[in-house]
Amino acid sequence: MDRRLFLTTSAAALGAAALPNAAFAAFEVTRSKAEWKAMLTNAQYRVMREEGTERAGSSPLDKNYAKGTYHCRGCDLPVYSSKTKFDSGTGWPSFYQSLPNAVGTKPDRKLLRVRTEVHCRRCGSHLGHIFDDGPKPTGKRHCLNGVSLVFKAA
Repeated sequence: MDRRLFLTTSAAALGAAALPNAAFAAFEVTRSKAEWKAMLTNAQYRVMREEGTERAGSSPLDKNYAKGTYHCRGCDLPVYSSKTKFDSGTGWPSFYQSLPNAVGTKPDRKLLRVRTEVHCRRCGSHLGHIFDDGPKPTGKRHCLNGVSLVFKAA
């Protein structure tokens, strides 16, 4: 690889990494920024499209233990079952496992340590983060933003 090709490729990769929504283009469900803003509240948009976090304890879904399924607010894909929900004591809805083929993950390097970001595999909406301090059988805690979810009772 010559120097010019290396520099051009590196600059393009850095530029794409700097755009927070650049990765969303590869998802099955895509919308323009204007379309997302029209369908979401400001708080929902900040979390789902800009990878923000809602305030702990602010979601009524945190204490919801009814039977049903949690869907992605962005595209209505079923992402979590109430069967895997547990009270983590964190103030966010928590699950030890997602539904099959429902979510994707990527490294989140915004804080001092690398976390695992979890998003809807169909539209790319940010759901929350996955930590290694959950209950059996997975040992995982999918710590989610309630504004990213819609609960549908069974």
